[in-house]
Amino acid sequence: MHEATIGPYIPFMSAERTRKSFSPRRALAAFLLVMAALVMSAPESFAQDPFSDFFGGLFGGGGGGQRSAPSRPPSQPRVRRMMPHQENRAPTYWRGGEARAPRRAAKRTEGSAATPGAEQTTTAPAVPPSYFVAVMGDTLGILLSNGLQEAFSDKPDIAVLRKGKESSGLVRDDFYDWPKAARELAGGSQKIDVAVMMIGSNDRQTLRQGADALDPLSPKWREIYAARVDAIIAAFKEKKIPVVWVGLPVMKNESYSADMAKLNEIFRDRASANGAVFVDLWEALADERGQYSAFGPDINGQIVKLRSGDGVHFTEAGARSVAHFVASEVKKLYDARKPAEPAPASGQPTATAPAGQDGQPASQTAGHGAPNGAPVVFRSPVEAPVSSAPTLPDRPAIGPTQPLNAVPATAGGELARRTQAAPAADAGAQALTRHVFVEGGDQAPRPNRADDYSWKP
Repeated sequence: MHEATIGPYIPFMSAERTRKSFSPRRALAAFLLVMAALVMSAPESFAQDPFSDFFGGLFGGGGGGQRSAPSRPPSQPRVRRMMPHQENRAPTYWRGGEARAPRRAAKRTEGSAATPGAEQTTTAPAVPPSYFVAVMGDTLGILLSNGLQEAFSDKPDIAVLRKGKESSGLVRDDFYDWPKAARELAGGSQKIDVAVMMIGSNDRQTLRQGADALDPLSPKWREIYAARVDAIIAAFKEKKIPVVWVGLPVMKNESYSADMAKLNEIFRDRASANGAVFVDLWEALADERGQYSAFGPDINGQIVKLRSGDGVHFTEAGARSVAHFVASEVKKLYDARKPAEPAPASGQPTATAPAGQDGQPASQTAGHGAPNGAPVVFRSPVEAPVSSAPTLPDRPAIGPTQPLNAVPATAGGELARRTQAAPAADAGAQALTRHVFVEGGDQAPRPNRADDYSWKP
C-alpha cells in the first residue's frame, strides 16, 4: 500500500494497540519507576520525604514548585511535630499525703537555663513563708489540707504543711501512733505556728488495750480515746502552739453518722477542757433538716456537689468549703500575733507639718510654731459652734395620768345635752319626699335635668 494511503491509519492503529495492552499493574509499575527516577535525581531535602513534598506542592504547601517559606539547608533533617501529649493526672481533690503535694508551676529565675542569645526575663523572688500551719489527720484531714492550700493561695507568708496519714486514726496505734507523731512534730526542727487536726472517720472499730478488746464507744473505749485526744493537744500546748480541732461532718449512712456525732462530743469536750479551738462542720454540710446532703453552696454561693459518692469524703469544692470555716479560725490566730498599732494620746487629730529645706518643720523654719518634736495641732478658729437648728422644749418622760373609764363632766353635771330641733320643711317638700322614698313613685322630670329625655328643638 502506498505511504500516503497507510499514513492516515497509523494513529488509529496505535490507539487500538495501546487500549488492548493497558493494565493497572503496568500503570502502577510505571508510576513507581517515574517516582524512583525523581528521587534519584532530586536533591537530598526532596529525597527525605518525596511524597509529602510532591503532593504538598500540588496543594500549595511545602515541596515542589514555588515555596512560600524558605527551604531547609541540605544538612538539616526534617522534623515532624506531634500533637502535645496530655498528662494523665490524678483527680485534683485527692492528692495523697505530704509526699504527693500538688505541683506548682515552675518560675524562671536568674539561675535557670536559657537558650543562648535569647532574651532572659527575671522575676522577683517569692516572699518566703513565715507562718506555718500543720494539718494532720486521716483522709479527711488530707483533703482539708488541699482546701487550705487553695484558701491561703493569696497569702504567700502562710504555708500549709501536709502531715496527714491515709487510713489512720486514734484507735489503731499499732498502724500509726498519732500521739507519738504529734510529739515529734511539735519538738522537731520545722517551725509550726498552728496545728490543725481532723480525724476519726476510721475509728468506729474495736480498741485493744493489752489483752482486752473494747467495743466501739463503750465507756472504757471512750475513756482511752479521750486520753489520746488529750495527749495530742498536750504535745502542742507544751510548745505553746495553738490547736484547731475540726469535727467530723454528717455522713450518708445513718448508723455511721450517729457514731461520728458521738466522736464529735468527745472532740468538743476535750478541746474545751484543753483550751483548743473546735470547728463544728455538722450543720454546715447538712440540709435544712439536719440530714446528709451531697450538694450544698460553695464559697461563691453556687449549689455544687460537696461530697463524694461514698458519702464520707469531700469533693474538691467540698474540701474548699470546709477549708473556709477552718481558715477563718487560723486567720484569727494569725492576726492575733501581729503587734497592735499604738493609739493616739488624745482625741484631737494631730498632724506633722511638712519639712522645710533643712529638714525641720516648715513652721519652725519660718520662726514660729511648736517646739522641736512636738506635733502641730490644728484647731478650729471658731470658739463655739453656732447651731441654726431650732431647739425643742424638754418633754417629761411620763405625762399626766388619765383614767380610761372616766366620763368627762359637763357643765351642770349632765351626761348629754338636747340639741335644737331642725326647722320643719314645708308641706310640699315633705309630700315629695314621702312620694319618692316611701311610696316609690317617680318624680316629674324637670327641664335640663339628667332625667329630662325630651327632644330639644
